[in-house]
Amino acid sequence: MTRTIRNAIGLMVLALSTQTFAVGAIAVDDEEGNTANDIGYGLGFGDSKESASREALRKCRAAGNTSCAVKVWFESCGAYAVSRRYYGVGWGRDIETAERNALKQCSNSACKIAVSECDD
Repeated sequence: MTRTIRNAIGLMVLALSTQTFAVGAIAVDDEEGNTANDIGYGLGFGDSKESASREALRKCRAAGNTSCAVKVWFESCGAYAVSRRYYGVGWGRDIETAERNALKQCSNSACKIAVSECDD
């Protein structure tokens, strides 16, 4: 019984440590004049900014986009907001905070969230 409890605790610690070090990235293919519905994007996750970025770029290109660039990294949640002339990125502990920060950075009333995600 004690061994079973120790194994369960060990698995929980491993799961929590893996989540803690997860990094997410959002890559987008966006040009001036595009709206939130027009952009292409890819989401990637990894154990570092570099691995998350590679995955986000790969997924963005795999979706048929040709000018992908990583715009935001996050350890909890990230968001990308866009209008026809402006964009903003945001991150935070929850999706609402990330989206609010992206809209604030976009600083235009026409800005809309194009993509947002959390690492869980």
